[in-house]
Amino acid sequence: MSAHPMKILVTPRSLTRGGHPALERIKQAGYDIVFSTPGTLPTEAELLELLPGCVGYLAGVEPVSATVLDAAADLKVISRNGTGVDKVDLAAAERNGIKVCRAEGANARGVAELAIACVLSLIRSLPFSDGRMKAETWERRKGVELEDRTLGLVGCGRIGRLVARMALAFDMKILAHDPCPDESFQPSASFSYVPIEELLRRSDIISLHCPALEDGRALVDKDAFARMKDGAYLVNTARGSLIDAAAAMAALDSGKLAGLALDAFDTEPPADWRLVKHPRVIATPHLGGFTAESVDRAVSAAVDHLLAALQTCGGP
Repeated sequence: MSAHPMKILVTPRSLTRGGHPALERIKQAGYDIVFSTPGTLPTEAELLELLPGCVGYLAGVEPVSATVLDAAADLKVISRNGTGVDKVDLAAAERNGIKVCRAEGANARGVAELAIACVLSLIRSLPFSDGRMKAETWERRKGVELEDRTLGLVGCGRIGRLVARMALAFDMKILAHDPCPDESFQPSASFSYVPIEELLRRSDIISLHCPALEDGRALVDKDAFARMKDGAYLVNTARGSLIDAAAAMAALDSGKLAGLALDAFDTEPPADWRLVKHPRVIATPHLGGFTAESVDRAVSAAVDHLLAALQTCGGP
């Protein structure tokens, strides 16, 4: 171990607020841990202050720009405690020789279960009913049942496949769209892969489980809403940029969209709260992978990847 231990920056909100036993392995390996501001996403300015001098970076969902990476001369590894790396400037990482690791699949069950919870909350108006009861008002909205309803999954990777299995237990029909479909995944005669246009047209409920588009465009825009069934429901536990907020607001106001559930936002907290406050929207503060089990799996995997990658670079 060197006289001056090398530093590793840790920024995920669940770790800066409460720590985690897996982080002890970083210390045992001879590194010092630097934390960003507890419980908040670090800004670019904070990353520019904290990251220089660090050899490793256990990262959350904050944007990691080329400016930040160009300033981090000692950085060798970024290890995400989740699957997505779309907030990391991968070209800048490659240019600077920085390895980027993902905790693939660690959050899958937590996100999948939240997606199903969102579906049930939407079709049974649970937040509305709870709010009315707390206001001592007896008011009911008639719901619908899931049997024989069609669920469209945009993206059928680890999360999408788990959602499909859960939805099949409700006797739903499943349509899935994926650019690289796993044809070996055929859980039921009620499951099939289809083009996105067909999924939009036939689904009663649509759930997004795909990465952000590379060019930053919305996947679900005005045209996509127009193709949907009247009175469809939409769930987004993936990435905020997948949905055009103005088009979603118009679809909700017209009744084209019966309900929308959001757990992902372009900025966290949202810069614009208007869509969140719509009466037919259920919004949660990025809870998908925020379960005890998902956090444990993700942090453990992220630490493993970080230390293994640093070992190959010649650790302390």
